[in-house]
Amino acid sequence: MSKAVGIDEKLFADLTKYCNESDNLEDDLKRAELLGFGGRDVKVAPGAIIRVRNKDAVGRNIFIGLYSYLNGPVTVEDDVLIGPHCALTAGHHKFDPATGCFSARTEGDYDNSIVIGRGSWLAAGVTVTAGVKVGRANLVCANAVVTKDTPDYAIMAGVPARQVGLIDPVTGEYHWFSKEGRS
Repeated sequence: MSKAVGIDEKLFADLTKYCNESDNLEDDLKRAELLGFGGRDVKVAPGAIIRVRNKDAVGRNIFIGLYSYLNGPVTVEDDVLIGPHCALTAGHHKFDPATGCFSARTEGDYDNSIVIGRGSWLAAGVTVTAGVKVGRANLVCANAVVTKDTPDYAIMAGVPARQVGLIDPVTGEYHWFSKEGRS
């Protein structure tokens, strides 16, 4: 019996493998079901941690990638892909001059909710900070840090993220901005 978790060692080994190694459609759907997202074609890859306040705020046909982290008042609209190692952290901490450090979580100072617009793709390593709305059908390039709201059909990249192109909503073509401005 594993004293740390209160379950026998074989069950612990099986759970560890299931939560961290079984990267296939059947197990991705089962992980989503166990987390309360069943029946909506939500897929959760191994290692993802989802601590959203409202399970209904996660739409249909969603994929949440390996080791991604969603925390707080996060809304993920339908048809969204969240790549591996993404962080959507809707909480924040306030600096306390009396103690000289950041205090526990704060509520009510501002709207810290995150919304990921329908049809968007957050590529690997994307971070979306508290209070940000990612527009509809955005491509957020790998390792971007989104600190401000984005328009619909935008291609975002960089730290902090800035718009580097747009997606034609009719053809699906990407149009990249040149260094001098729009292409």
